[in-house]
Amino acid sequence: MISAKAVKELRELSGAGMMDCKKALQEANGDTKKAMEVLRKNGIAKAQKKVGRSASDGVIMPYIHPGSKLGVLLEINCETDFVARTEGFQNFCKDVAMHIAAASPMSVTKEEISEEMIESEKNIFREQSQKSGKPDEIIEKMIEGRMKKFYQENVLMEQSFVKNPDLSISDLLTETIATLGENISIARFSRFQLGETAPKSETTDQE
Repeated sequence: MISAKAVKELRELSGAGMMDCKKALQEANGDTKKAMEVLRKNGIAKAQKKVGRSASDGVIMPYIHPGSKLGVLLEINCETDFVARTEGFQNFCKDVAMHIAAASPMSVTKEEISEEMIESEKNIFREQSQKSGKPDEIIEKMIEGRMKKFYQENVLMEQSFVKNPDLSISDLLTETIATLGENISIARFSRFQLGETAPKSETTDQE
């Protein structure tokens, strides 16, 4: 039997609805820690269903790093103005803008990196790998691994979140969708640093 007190405590910890908390506790046999994991998994599953929905509202979020020599302008979209004004959405936008300032990504997604740059990187890695004298099939796997690392270092959605390296920005986005109940997409950003001739600026047609 799951007590009302246990449901209330889990609701306060997770922010999830009362019935969701009760079901999670039942599934976890009353273990709050396990129930939190159940809620997280269920939330991510629900979030995946929302990804295809239109996100035409949102905000332009500015971030100026202390010292005023580094700044970011970021567009993040959601489905409604109501969610755009919530504290959870605003905090997510601030976190992503701050992350961009710190991690200096080249693009939002892998698809936005030009084929020319990808081929150039692969060729560099191929030349480096060939010096090892390993067979071609091993070299191709080495190139694949190095390209994965390249994306993790340079693509926003693939980068580890600076405030919690256990999460990628993609993971953080999915968890935010699950929490707020709307599709959210990171549309584009510009990163300005004093002395640079042009800001990093990338655009995507995500919805």
